[in-house]
Amino acid sequence: MTEKGYLVAVKPSARMVSARVGQWVNSEGPTRLFDSKPLAREWARACSSAGATVWVQDAPAWAAGDADGYLVGRRFRDASAERSGHQATLTGLDDARRDKPS
Repeated sequence: MTEKGYLVAVKPSARMVSARVGQWVNSEGPTRLFDSKPLAREWARACSSAGATVWVQDAPAWAAGDADGYLVGRRFRDASAERSGHQATLTGLDDARRDKPS
């Protein structure tokens, strides 16, 4: 944490999944200074939605730059509808192989 607070650099992933974050970057720029890390996390939660999560990740010590952390995001999609499949017992597989013409 810097002497003035906790500086967050907004990553493109956060802008893409959260309209609120995108609006902030458009009007205020790609960084935001908070009084503390918990306040930065609170903002991230407020910017999240049911299908997309935004969170604060600490910047690694070796990273060049002034940011203490990054605001990153990820969109979640329901893969269950796309990947629905059928389970079969081993016995069922053996029967299918036996019935298959050679």
